[in-house]
Amino acid sequence: MSAGPAGWTARLKAYEGRAAAVAGVGKDPVNEPMIRHWCEAMDDTSPAYEGPGAVAPPTMLQVWTMGGLSGQRSRSGAFEELLGLLDDAGCTSVVATDCEQEYLRPLRPGDEITYDAVIESVSEHKTTRLGSGHFVTTRTEVRSAGELVGTHRFRILKYAPAAGRTKSARPRPVVNRDNAGFWEGVGRHQLLIQRCAGCGTLRLPWLPGCAACGAPEWDTVGASGEGTVYSYVVMHHPPFPAFDPPYAVGLIELSEGVRIVSNVIGVPYDEVRIGMPVRLEFERYDEELVLPVFRARDGIEGGGR
Repeated sequence: MSAGPAGWTARLKAYEGRAAAVAGVGKDPVNEPMIRHWCEAMDDTSPAYEGPGAVAPPTMLQVWTMGGLSGQRSRSGAFEELLGLLDDAGCTSVVATDCEQEYLRPLRPGDEITYDAVIESVSEHKTTRLGSGHFVTTRTEVRSAGELVGTHRFRILKYAPAAGRTKSARPRPVVNRDNAGFWEGVGRHQLLIQRCAGCGTLRLPWLPGCAACGAPEWDTVGASGEGTVYSYVVMHHPPFPAFDPPYAVGLIELSEGVRIVSNVIGVPYDEVRIGMPVRLEFERYDEELVLPVFRARDGIEGGGR
């Protein structure tokens, strides 16, 4: 960090406004199979996403710009330079912190996607529980047939891991106006499910409106805490100071019919099974953080993998 902190920050700030991706082209047009996979993964049964006149779920906006295993050829030299500078300064770790999207018109099967991205901002030096570094925000403009259809703002933290961090320093959930009530409930050891005031559809995670009927009004119901493992993965890599791999992360189907991602505890990671009954618990990780987890119920085995 030559020329002192001010000089270093100025050097990073010089990248603001420079291209992060130039003349990017989506690897595939908007297509029905990908829409179907997305809806199945999200358990979104809205009729708007299938059949004649179907549109793509708006939150798939980033999907059509992703490069897959072969990467994005549109990445600019300026963006790679910026990441390299941060690496050289010891900020070798990275974590995605949040994203914001704006939708201008729906995308439909057959739409061809192009995009450009800009380095919107580089923060001053910040100290977080993970370590110290800089937040880098990019803004991607997504187009179809030359028409702007949406923007995707994506923020990462490039940081040097804090020395002597303990396992209890887990990342904090991102709390916003749409999900604050959920986390307030967790703090009271309640798992609250949204219920649409229009059609009664339950939803989890929390959303600002109903995906089934579009109504913005809602109330909540408390989950009973009973559920089963709908699917799961065992995390081995990458190593992260706040966690101790390998461990199981499950997609839990609650008895109310909605699903939530959480840790499966009370059984070795290699004994987790699809269909395994689990029960909700609340685990305190430190003086500030309580999270819902699911304990395998004793003496009951599920189905196969």
